[in-house]
Amino acid sequence: MITGMTGGHPDVAWINESLAMVAEEFGIAMGVGSQRAALEDPSLSESYSIVRRVAPNAVLVANIGAPQLVRGYGVGEVLRAIEMIDADAVAVHLNPGQEAFQDEGEPSFRGVLERVVDIASRIDKPVIVKEVGTGLSREVVAELYNAGVKCFDVAGLGGTNWIKAEVLRSKARHGTPLKPAGGLDDYWGNPTAIAVVEARVVAPRAFIIGSGGVRNGLDVAKVIALGADIAGVALPALRALINGGYESLRKLVSSLIYQVKVAVFLTGGRSVRDLWKAPVAVHGRLREELELRGVNVSEYIREYRLKAILWRAGYEGGY
Repeated sequence: MITGMTGGHPDVAWINESLAMVAEEFGIAMGVGSQRAALEDPSLSESYSIVRRVAPNAVLVANIGAPQLVRGYGVGEVLRAIEMIDADAVAVHLNPGQEAFQDEGEPSFRGVLERVVDIASRIDKPVIVKEVGTGLSREVVAELYNAGVKCFDVAGLGGTNWIKAEVLRSKARHGTPLKPAGGLDDYWGNPTAIAVVEARVVAPRAFIIGSGGVRNGLDVAKVIALGADIAGVALPALRALINGGYESLRKLVSSLIYQVKVAVFLTGGRSVRDLWKAPVAVHGRLREELELRGVNVSEYIREYRLKAILWRAGYEGGY
């Protein structure tokens, strides 16, 4: 999946158009960036709606910010966002770190669980709760999953860092950031690998997108082998498009898909889902941090991924 990045300005419509065209060609999913701008100024809708026109068959994901739900957005706004791109699902992004360090940020999250659950119960499209680069934790996923949310994009620490981006943006505007991060911009968050495992442990039947620092086909294979259903990429796609144009973007996506196929082949599998059965070695800092967080790594590798396969196949009782 190409996860949501942009929209809301006439100058970026071509980016979403290009990303959508490659999603259509290669049969992958795509998300758009936060649609708040177009919901508040409909003249900006074209920078989002263009994706469905050029990708009539792709799975497209709309995007709404959790702070906007808390501050008054309801089912009407969510449905407008979905209709804007004829979306197959909608992502609600949790970005407390970004909001906290954004000059004009709105770090308002009180009651967000209730608002997300209410929205999910009142629309007929899947709701994906996603982070934006500091990673979902097992505590957050467990609360949402137990309340009925079944789709998550962990967006872990390791990819684009929106705390750092906001600090740099503030520095560029004012000479010095209005809200210095004091190290939070480098170290705050749940790394992607940990976030994927924690999400699968507490939400065994959820659909999990593993994103955050995924840069190549091997990274895709790793996050899926750890328990994600699919992988999400963002920066590599944008960088390829900006630096080399549409053909460079096509080459990137084609290479990613081929690399994943080879990873499946080399581990003896026949489909991507077979990566859930592939031998996995979790060691060093990753294993240490997972066990400090209460995850029995050996049990997880032995049982949880296989149970997920069986649940997908319709065996409700696991074994």
